[in-house]
This record gives sequence, structure tokens and C-alpha cells, in this order.
Amino acid sequence: MTTIIGVRFRTAGKAYYFDPLDYEVKMGDHVIVETARGIEYGYVACGRTEVSDDKVVAPLRPVLRVATEEDDLQAARLREKEKEAMAVCAEKVAKHKLEMKLIDCEYTFDNSKVLFYFTADGRVDFRELVKDLAAVFHTRIELRQIGVRDETKIRGGIGICGRELCCHTFLADFAPVSVKMAKEQNLSLNPTKISGNCGRLMCCLKNEEDAYEYLNSRLPNIGDTVKTPDGLTGEVKDLNVLKQRVKVLVHVNGADGEEKEVRDYPVEELKFRERRRRGERNDEELRNRDEDGNGRNDEEDLRELERLEKRETHHIDE
Repeated sequence: MTTIIGVRFRTAGKAYYFDPLDYEVKMGDHVIVETARGIEYGYVACGRTEVSDDKVVAPLRPVLRVATEEDDLQAARLREKEKEAMAVCAEKVAKHKLEMKLIDCEYTFDNSKVLFYFTADGRVDFRELVKDLAAVFHTRIELRQIGVRDETKIRGGIGICGRELCCHTFLADFAPVSVKMAKEQNLSLNPTKISGNCGRLMCCLKNEEDAYEYLNSRLPNIGDTVKTPDGLTGEVKDLNVLKQRVKVLVHVNGADGEEKEVRDYPVEELKFRERRRRGERNDEELRNRDEDGNGRNDEEDLRELERLEKRETHHIDE
């Protein structure tokens, strides 16, 4: 086992492990550490703890010191310099007529490097821009192209749920999101309703996937035949996944009776053949459920969703 602390350098950024040595640090404290980019100022996101050796990337760098009041002032000064650097860089981008959108600027704590983050539709030849910026700032310049998900993570915002975006508040890494996750939650296959502020499929589809997969595995499919606690046999007409309730169309006067009625039952009171988990189903079963069970097969929505899914996969591969 190795004793570590987890340090983050940006809000909701990835936590990196460092050796705390003999320093007494707790969550929220600021520390000075050495990284591959140089000396950095970060905050402790995970206090002193022990992890297995295989989770530590060697060599484990030590904490240089707990941040002093002077370090805090230096960090504040750098934040102001970053605003000025953004204005200068935007002016140079306009001068060189480059098709790129500046997103953020970041100084390393020791002033050894300035990083500019930008988005663009394709590759950008920014060699002349780097020369101009180096002549102004007299330090190493790095321009880093990022995707739209990273842009939204940096900028932040409010999601359709009314809360701050997950990626900006606590999600350290992006996970692959697919259309199948929306189908598992029985959501409308409308791209505008299942896409986030970044224009890609919402991260919460992935966050909720396991819960919905488990809840759905306890329910019958729409159209299945079930036996009710009052001795009737009926056909499943509707499901409430979160409440775990099933609406069943039953023949009130026996199987041959003409009188029918829709009744609502808790799933635990019904007898039926249990579903298999997603990993156990084949593609044909999934396709039949999407078209018949959910009653949705809007070709335009499906084509749009396939396009979104391809963009999502391409971004992850990059």
C-alpha cells in the first residue's frame, strides 16, 4: 500500500496522486507540487489515504510544500494575467484570420508556460500565431485544441434539470454515451431532448444507465402475458419504471369474456418470465423491443441520433 493525497488543478478536473511526505494536509488545502508541465498550484481533493501500489503511476512525485499566503496571492495574480493574455491572444487570432475559437487560458504557477485552449472545425496552422505570442509573453506557448464537451466543461452552465452541469461540478472524466442508453430509459428519441449544452448526448444518460438497467430487468416487456394476484391473466400495456408498477389489460369475465379492464399492479405481485439483462440479449431482441415495445420508430430521429452517436464515438477516440 502507498500513502497518497489527490490533488486537482481545475474545478472538476482529474485528481492526481502525490506523496504527502510529512505534511499535514486535509481536503480543501492548497499545495504546491511539481508536474510534467512544471510547478503547479492545486487543491487537495482527497486527503491522506492509502491505495494499492498498482493504482499509483511511478514515480510518485512529492508535495513541495503547503501553499503559503504568498502562494495564494501569486495564484490570484496569475488569474488576472490569464484574462489579459486571453485578450492579447484573441487580437492575434483576428490578425492572422484563423478559424478558431478561444476558450480559456492557463498559466503554470512558475510562469514557465502559457496554455491556450481553443476549438476549431478542423486542423489549424497556428505556427505564426505562436511566434507572435512568444514575442509578447516571453515564455513557452502551448495551444491545445479541445472538443465541444471539454469546452462546456470549462465554461460551465445550467442543464435542463436546472442544476449546474455535472461535467463542470464533479465529473472528472467523460464516459462514452450511446443512443441505447436513451432507449433503456424509454426516453423520446428526439435529439434536442437528450442532448446536453454541448450538443452531444447527455452525460446523465450514462450516470443513470445501471439503475435503469436493473429496474427494467425486474419488469416484463410491453405486450408480455402476466398472471395477476387475483388469478387473472392479462397483457402488459404500460410500465412505470421508477415506481415499479405495471398496467395490465385483463379479461374481467374470464379468458373468453368480452369485458376488459386495465388494472395497475406492483411488479412484485405479478408472475411472468423475467427479462434478461442487456448484456444477455441479442441485437434482434433489442431491435424488436425498440420497434414494438416502445412503439417508436421515427426514421428521422433515428438517423439524427446515429449521427450524434458517431460524433460522440469520434470525439472519444480522439
